[in-house]
Amino acid sequence: MTTIETAPIVFFGHLLQQTGKAVKLSDFNDNSLGEIVPIVAASPLVTHAFVPRPLPPDFSWPLDLWPLLSDAENELARLDGTGKALTDPELLLTPLQEREALKSSSLEGTYTDPQGQMLFKLSPEEPTSESDPKNAYREVFNYARALRQGESLLDELPLSEKLIRRLHFTLMDGVRGQNKRPGEIRNRQVHIGNPPRFVPPPADQIPGLLHNLGHYLNLEEPAGLRPLARAFIAHYQFETIHPFLDGNGRVGRLLLALSIKEWEGLAKQWLYMSAFFDANKDDYISHLYRVSTHGDWRGWLEFCLRGVIEQAKDAIRRCEALLELQVNFRQRIQSIKGSNRLGAIVDQLFSNSVLQIPRVAEAFDVTYHTARRDVEKLVKLEILSETELGGVRTFLAPEILGITYD
Repeated sequence: MTTIETAPIVFFGHLLQQTGKAVKLSDFNDNSLGEIVPIVAASPLVTHAFVPRPLPPDFSWPLDLWPLLSDAENELARLDGTGKALTDPELLLTPLQEREALKSSSLEGTYTDPQGQMLFKLSPEEPTSESDPKNAYREVFNYARALRQGESLLDELPLSEKLIRRLHFTLMDGVRGQNKRPGEIRNRQVHIGNPPRFVPPPADQIPGLLHNLGHYLNLEEPAGLRPLARAFIAHYQFETIHPFLDGNGRVGRLLLALSIKEWEGLAKQWLYMSAFFDANKDDYISHLYRVSTHGDWRGWLEFCLRGVIEQAKDAIRRCEALLELQVNFRQRIQSIKGSNRLGAIVDQLFSNSVLQIPRVAEAFDVTYHTARRDVEKLVKLEILSETELGGVRTFLAPEILGITYD
């Protein structure tokens, strides 16, 4: 592959600015896993784009990485076993998904607070303008929706371009950027940042690259690749293709969670990587970049496997702590001989840790007075505490929020 010297261009999105490095096209050489192609773009700083090679890669698993892969698979199996042992897995899965939604969105520079996010979930609204603060809450809300949608879509669709488009449509529903072709592949050259920090393949290359990715996603057993390695290779490829005008990072992490769940045969979608990527932004971007420039699959996969171990252990700790808290809450309710309805209200707190009395009355078909009395009992039991959030009396479960988001 011929190297080309030109103006500095940094790849892989705004996250790379954390490293303070400007990357030149001369970084790409005979070891690069793709091609630098000339393009015509709106910015004079953008003269070339990177087109990744088709999958599967020419890659043999290093012998000395087998113990790390084994540890990652064992921790993932332990996490799945923890989930299978739960009487109601959805009760504890939802907090993990809500946390993933916040972390994945923060990777893209969209930040919301957990309490405000839970309040928005009670009554989701569409933003009225580009500057409306509800944009951020809607984006995080949509990510959590897409997580749940993805798992159900696997019952009717394979991992495919069609599924990816459906996820993107949900992600972009009702938020800023919805005019950027939600659910549709981009039809023009784009670059990220000003000055440019990422130049993905030209638009006319995307259909062929996505077709190849879809084929790879549905190979029965790519030679020499275990499911975890295969999932992180697909994640690299999707992020490099950058097929949409907006939301590529989030869709890529949605696809990663789904592919791990599907290929590892997990009972539920328990493993989420965004918190690890968010805590190691520079390394995340650097390893992605080195796959392109140096063909460094080893560095990328070693980084990701360490993340699997860390995130699996973290999810187990959170599940065990939430389960212990659920038992503790029931004991508190029993201590005052509370009703079954009181227990049901508490269980719903694991799905949304913020509540308001009128919504409790509506959900359980009781009067406002009865609902208020139930909520006040939970306050006395220190399960709920009142907050200044919202236009009406609003309560939250601080212990659940602490375990989920701390």
